[in-house]
Amino acid sequence: MKKITFWLLCCFITLNVYAASKQQIENITQFYGERAGTRAIAWRALIKNSQHLTEHQKLNAVNDFFNQFVFISDQKLWGKEDYWATPYEFVGVGAGDCEDFSIAKYKALLELGINDNKLRLVYVKALELNQFHMVVAYYPTPSAVPLILDNLKGDILLATKRNDLLPIYSFNGSKLWLMKQKGQSQVAGNASRLSLWNDLRHRSQYIKLNQPRNIF
Repeated sequence: MKKITFWLLCCFITLNVYAASKQQIENITQFYGERAGTRAIAWRALIKNSQHLTEHQKLNAVNDFFNQFVFISDQKLWGKEDYWATPYEFVGVGAGDCEDFSIAKYKALLELGINDNKLRLVYVKALELNQFHMVVAYYPTPSAVPLILDNLKGDILLATKRNDLLPIYSFNGSKLWLMKQKGQSQVAGNASRLSLWNDLRHRSQYIKLNQPRNIF
């Protein structure tokens, strides 16, 4: 009886996940068009087919997938100085800036079962470009040197190998850290202090989609 109940529960969860993915694909296709729908199918297939991988393999699969997208500034795409697109919007448009790449990767890794405590979105200064930038950091253990997922460089490297990046602050689903000297960080409160993060999470929850001002 217990085995039957467990099997039924697994089937119910699988059907719910499938239904949710199907709905996401339909929403993106209806709002952004058939090409966007194709990207959405590939995105959901990535999540489905990567569940069995090791954490490092998941990092590579997610990083490689989203780094195929086109980089474009918020001003050109959305007509705004700073807009954090949800993964639905990023996949739908097929393009975005560094925040969009990083947020989509972060959300995908969470979907693949990586604990939020191991992940941070890191706001940095890209020294070679002399501009602000965002990357994803993965900490295999709390005291480990993190691995950096970045759209500027395709390879996932240790933070100690990324001398071109100067960390400023980082955050995840719950906490906000300010960077101190020698690579140390200090908790500065809850991530809810970031208004753009709050807005993005609200739009993600209700799958609220916006059309870009310009199609590249």
